[in-house]
Amino acid sequence: MTWTDGIILLGVGLFTGVINTLAGGGSLITLPLFIFMGLPSTEANASNRIGVFLSSLVAVGGFKSKGVSVFPFALYVSITALAGCVIGAYFAVDIRGELFNKILAVVMVIVMTLTVLKPYFMKKGMEEVFSPKRKALSIFLFFFVGLYGGFIQAGVGFLIIATLTSIHGLNMAKTNSIKSFVIVIYTLVALGIFWWEDQIRWDYGLTLAAGNSAGGWIASRWSVGKDDKWIRLILIITVFGMAVKLWFF
Repeated sequence: MTWTDGIILLGVGLFTGVINTLAGGGSLITLPLFIFMGLPSTEANASNRIGVFLSSLVAVGGFKSKGVSVFPFALYVSITALAGCVIGAYFAVDIRGELFNKILAVVMVIVMTLTVLKPYFMKKGMEEVFSPKRKALSIFLFFFVGLYGGFIQAGVGFLIIATLTSIHGLNMAKTNSIKSFVIVIYTLVALGIFWWEDQIRWDYGLTLAAGNSAGGWIASRWSVGKDDKWIRLILIITVFGMAVKLWFF
């Protein structure tokens, strides 16, 4: 890794740490960035998880310091997400690089399209609901969230936000606190799997993670009640450009 690569990773890590905490989708930038820097797709996917884990861990602490926490519900959905993650991570290790790039490009476009439409999916004025049936539905759905997160991670934040806000009517602060906790739990296991398979580039991953962690801490303490529309706009423009490059080049 060159000094230039390190500076770029720190800057992008700071920005995507904020994005991941506010809305999700930072990996839609960092994952292709690793690939563009020359890492094989599997190593890029594995190394990206270091920053995801550390920034989410810092974000959990930031939300807790502001008194935002939803327990034990966050633990319940984390358990099923963890089960799905194990399957997804092993699938990610075995996939061919060219196929992975194509899948990532398609996923990036789909997730960004859903991000544009996100305001239309959210239920306005819905009160918080934690009935047994809704809890059971979320616990079931988070298995598939973990399955996707273990495989590719990019955009999993949107899936979590859509699930929690539509089923339980949670505000964004509580939703993001649960999201950060769930990602910490299953990403730790995914990292263990990728480490066992010798797929992690620690120099790239830890450099990005330093920026991610700073961004996660800043955003977790600043984000309560803030509008993330400008960050989403920048994210959309950047991600569509990277998706085109991944598909055609």
